[in-house]
Amino acid sequence: MSESTQLLSERSWPGAIGRLTRYARAAKVRVVARRLDGQADDSLTDVLRAVKVHSTVYCVSELGAPWGFRVEGSSAAKFHLVLDGSCVLTLETGEEAALACGDLVLLPMGTGHAVRDRSDSDVRHLDRILAEFRPDDDGPLIYGGSGAQTRLVCGGFVLADSLPTRLLGLLPRVLRLDAASSGVNRWLEPVFELLREEVDGARPGAGAVLAKLADVFITQVLRTYLLGAEAGGLVHTESFRDPAVARAVELLHAQPDRAWRVAALAGDVGMSRTLFCTRFRALVGESPMRYLARVRLSQAAGYLTTTNATLYAIAQSTGYDSEASLSKAFKRAFGQSPGAYRRERARQPIRIADNAHAENGRG
Repeated sequence: MSESTQLLSERSWPGAIGRLTRYARAAKVRVVARRLDGQADDSLTDVLRAVKVHSTVYCVSELGAPWGFRVEGSSAAKFHLVLDGSCVLTLETGEEAALACGDLVLLPMGTGHAVRDRSDSDVRHLDRILAEFRPDDDGPLIYGGSGAQTRLVCGGFVLADSLPTRLLGLLPRVLRLDAASSGVNRWLEPVFELLREEVDGARPGAGAVLAKLADVFITQVLRTYLLGAEAGGLVHTESFRDPAVARAVELLHAQPDRAWRVAALAGDVGMSRTLFCTRFRALVGESPMRYLARVRLSQAAGYLTTTNATLYAIAQSTGYDSEASLSKAFKRAFGQSPGAYRRERARQPIRIADNAHAENGRG
């Protein structure tokens, strides 16, 4: 080898290594892509792909204890994300949940609620607080006393697709994502830190960035709920493939106290009784009346966990004629009486993934 050839070879070698490395990486990416493309889509994948979240950040709040604000109920879905500190969320219906740093809570139905540093703190209407303590629409809300500090990102969201609109009707009044317990902390933590950086930096366009980052969290809440609820038998995403069956499922969730008959349900969705029963069982995996029983017991379990309603009131709300009939069905499905279930759940934190399984797992 001549001196010039050897010199050329030595100079070319690092470049060749670089080209080979880039080629190998590209080939690996193509292999992974082919594997992903080759995976068959299931119904849950279809639903999640259709969930298109568009968030609006109303304000970033810096709150010192004691503090509290109230939000009136409306048709607009809402969310609160705890950046620092802790707080308590109380729905107008009586449900209450303690929120810690990193927790995200969604109110898909726009249910009225209060958020405060502790359950006994006074609350004021949020609109009045914003008018008095937030002179700059682009700046943070600074409110409260000189006690422990809490930072919240508060906003609203819409699901921009007709399929998720049906899904929205199946969601409970409140959903909570606890990143530490739901198994998603590893990849949500960097997104959470980006949110913090945007809030701390207060750079131009921060509102738009915050909204996009909030989209990630909200989509994950819906995904977590769907996975848990489908595993527990409460939500059958296969049903979304058929508009009539999807509408029937939505009706059963929305009106569990109605004295349903199969023929009436079939008529409500525009199908014959025979065809409806066949299609419902094929997509949901059980008969309409058996599925209704599961929905009723699931909602009863939810009331027992999150409200102080009497057993009689819960029975009336979920379609049972008496406390005795609810107690009998509940014990058969959950292995314990409603009173024992309420006492046991009162000692456990509320988790959306837990609820989806616990309320359906024994049914």
